[in-house]
Amino acid sequence: MRADLDALPGHELVRTGLDDLRGGRESVEAVLLLAARTRLHHAGIEVPDHPLDVPAGHRLYDLLSDENRATAHSRYNALVGRLVSFLRAAGHASPR
Repeated sequence: MRADLDALPGHELVRTGLDDLRGGRESVEAVLLLAARTRLHHAGIEVPDHPLDVPAGHRLYDLLSDENRATAHSRYNALVGRLVSFLRAAGHASPR
């Protein structure tokens, strides 16, 4: 990830997700990035491959439900919102 993106909201999710994917680990952050792979690519961030048996959004919800079913829905929405904030800020930060 480019160093200039480290100041953007949500950068820690992206950094952790990329590190986990590169290490072959399936985490909430890693699956979040897989769900947004195309948008991240357009922002100049390549997301490593990681095979999933179900769509990434479904797997993300499953992981969150495994942690705490009662908060899975709100956590899912919060994580997606944080990543969208990152992507919007990255779009404004990228050179034209």
